[in-house]
Amino acid sequence: MYCPECQQPNPDSSVHCSNCGHALQGDVAAAAPPPPPAGAVGAVPINNYLIPAILTTVFCCLPAGIAAIVYAAQVNGKVQAGDLAGAQAAAKNAKMWSWISFGVGFVVIALYLVLAVVGGLASEM
Repeated sequence: MYCPECQQPNPDSSVHCSNCGHALQGDVAAAAPPPPPAGAVGAVPINNYLIPAILTTVFCCLPAGIAAIVYAAQVNGKVQAGDLAGAQAAAKNAKMWSWISFGVGFVVIALYLVLAVVGGLASEM
């Protein structure tokens, strides 16, 4: 068996490496697989914010929502390509455009309600 630390060959019955002393077997920590590298399958997933992007597009503001959907659709492809920085930037942009879409929609609806109430009060006079 080869030592995972220094690649020194050791007898199969060895518990520790004869070269560096690294635990070869019997140690729980040595038996556990190493954590996956960043961007690999099983690593911490990056939220793509696709559902909020779709909902804000449908219910709030179409142009800003479309931008959110475009950025959200880029996240998974960038993760699979190994571009974690690009995936995080796309996720951040998708979240930002979702909030912009929500804010614009909220302001437009609130303004419409205020104008409807003012118009209703003005017509009664």
